[in-house]
Amino acid sequence: MADLIVISFDNEKDAEGAYEKVQELQGDLIVELSGLALVKVDEQGKTHVEHPGAAGNIGLGAAGGALFGTLIGILFFVPFFGLVFGGLIGALFAGIDKTGLNSEFRSQVKESVSAGKSAVVIYAVKLTEDKFAAALAPFNGKVIKTSLSEEDEKALIHDLADQPQA
Repeated sequence: MADLIVISFDNEKDAEGAYEKVQELQGDLIVELSGLALVKVDEQGKTHVEHPGAAGNIGLGAAGGALFGTLIGILFFVPFFGLVFGGLIGALFAGIDKTGLNSEFRSQVKESVSAGKSAVVIYAVKLTEDKFAAALAPFNGKVIKTSLSEEDEKALIHDLADQPQA
């Protein structure tokens, strides 16, 4: 079971601090990441996504990277990791609505990460919740969390494999 955690912030400074802290927590073995991204939505509503890449020591394989990229894209409607989004959205929403990424979760994320706000998106396979929460508490973020079972992940990865790549 993996946890998808979106922590929204009212300003970029807190989001950037939390993003850096999550990377430290990965090194301290408090969290084991399969994906990490910093999402900034400017005042015009345009979304910008940063991720640590290879230097961030994030365990993304090809399928896992495509899945995390798709999750980011679906939550924030931005293409990520080169996926073609037009056909992908329609094909995946039916399957996604059966997982923790249902429309209620997506709506909560959309409401929390609007123009002028930022978020840290964490895809964790292991998490020491008390230490993780204590480390991120000073940044004053709003946490939105859901879980994906191994079956959900496999089904989504299977659905991705059937989609065209850019």
